[in-house]
Amino acid sequence: MSARRTVDRHVLYLGEINDSQRASWLKSIEAFDETRGSQRKLALFPADRAIPEHAEEYGVQVKLKEFTLRRPRQWGACWAFCRLWALLGMEEFWQPRLADSREGTSWYHVLMLQVAYRLIDPGSEWRLHRQWYERSAMADLLGEGPELAAKDTLYRCLDRLLPHKDALQLYLKDRWQDLFGASFDVLLYDLTSTYFESDPPFEEEDKRRFGYSRDHRFDCVQVVIALIVTPEGLPLTYEVLSGNTADATTLPQFLERIEKLYGSARRIWIMDRGIPTEAHLELMRARGAHYLVGTPKGRLNKLEAALAARAWHAARPEVRVKLLPEDEDLYVYVESQARIGKERSMRRKRFKRYWARLKELQRQQPSYSTLLMKLGAAAHDAGRTAKLVKITLPDAPPKGQREKRVDFTFTLDRAALKKVRRREGRYLLRSNLTDTDPAKLWEFYLQLSEVENAFKELKGDLAIRPIHHQNEERIEAHIFVAFIAYCLQVTLKQLLKQRAPGLTPRVVLEKLAAMQLLDVHFPTTDGRELIFTRYTQPEPDQQLLLAQLGWGLPEQAQPRISAKSTVAV
Repeated sequence: MSARRTVDRHVLYLGEINDSQRASWLKSIEAFDETRGSQRKLALFPADRAIPEHAEEYGVQVKLKEFTLRRPRQWGACWAFCRLWALLGMEEFWQPRLADSREGTSWYHVLMLQVAYRLIDPGSEWRLHRQWYERSAMADLLGEGPELAAKDTLYRCLDRLLPHKDALQLYLKDRWQDLFGASFDVLLYDLTSTYFESDPPFEEEDKRRFGYSRDHRFDCVQVVIALIVTPEGLPLTYEVLSGNTADATTLPQFLERIEKLYGSARRIWIMDRGIPTEAHLELMRARGAHYLVGTPKGRLNKLEAALAARAWHAARPEVRVKLLPEDEDLYVYVESQARIGKERSMRRKRFKRYWARLKELQRQQPSYSTLLMKLGAAAHDAGRTAKLVKITLPDAPPKGQREKRVDFTFTLDRAALKKVRRREGRYLLRSNLTDTDPAKLWEFYLQLSEVENAFKELKGDLAIRPIHHQNEERIEAHIFVAFIAYCLQVTLKQLLKQRAPGLTPRVVLEKLAAMQLLDVHFPTTDGRELIFTRYTQPEPDQQLLLAQLGWGLPEQAQPRISAKSTVAV
């Protein structure tokens, strides 16, 4: 049987208590005296020690055995948020633009609170108002009271943000250049959608519309979010569009927007195949812009014979390319062994499930109309894999005649399977960068995953969806707050790449969130209370993380002594 052992851990440091009446040993602390409303010196003594005559003016006897810990609240991640906020110079940008209200409400602090909430533990404004603010240390860090998180205050702050969107994007571009030497010559462009818990119909100009839902919530209205980021994931600009906006209609206005905000430099635009049309590419060539885009399957069908005659070139191990100059563009046909394995595995899994379902329906022999419905549902679940199977149906029964159980047959379409296998792991790129190394073009295109990661983080870590606001302007402001939170997150991501590779922003925030802030109450012999507000000492892994980031913890707050005596009269 192993012996029990006790492990002591340093959690809080409160200062020192005088245990001697010798003047040379007397230690004092600065504390806020609520009676005077000012700072004063206090010399602390345990309750079983008398206060020396020379310390009577500022000596206080503390009942050490009766101390209590109150109001534990999350501090570490909130403090990290404030560090990132300061690093991006957000105070310099927002303070002049968000003046206090006539009632004294600091809209600047309300914005900080909303962005911190979105970054650290996102949810609805109602949850921020009712739970999170009280359980976090944001009130302590901002020097504010509970009124900062009043529900109406949070909503009214949103009404003040949107006019500053373009200016903030320009400001952040300069900050990222200063901090990380960021370049904005390569732009990754993509779109996503986010849905609402609100009921149509809306006014004609309202952006909430039914459309193609990337969240698979076709029962909800939505808006489309178009985003441009750098290969490092740094966002350059975004726009909120109507929920029924087609991807292929968005590019011209973003070309205009980028030129309006940042000038008409010769940038490289990287996009997926559903965004640019032939007219858009012609427009980009006329403007002197470069592009690298995915190509629809239909164009691959047209170029397949010409590509078959071309030789493969190694781009990197297990990746090879074919090159086909055509008019003013260069087509790059890419084959990736890793992608072949992935796509083949996914196709086989879907095919086995579809084949098993067909066998099941064959055994059941449902009625003709029921069979058609179940076959349609099975084909929908199988997706493109359903085209690999030929199904032979019996003749439809005459109208009015009672339906009987029917049988059907199915066989594998080997020609279709051969064509699919030939194209698995292969895709076609198109670019007007005809003098660029094809391997470099392929690597450029891989960077498109950064904008996809941005959308994942907005919808995952930052929980931008669903949106419960009913006012369209507040909906856009809600998305703007999420965008600001993402800017802080991607800034932390860049810091981690430089100083602590392998860690993600979410892991860092979760590690630091374990550091709590507590109020330690010591009753005194004269009926008052001495209150220390202290954050817990970091664990070794937290200390290592802070050292890697180069972040030093702030000094602990000064204690305060209560104004009211609680001694019974």
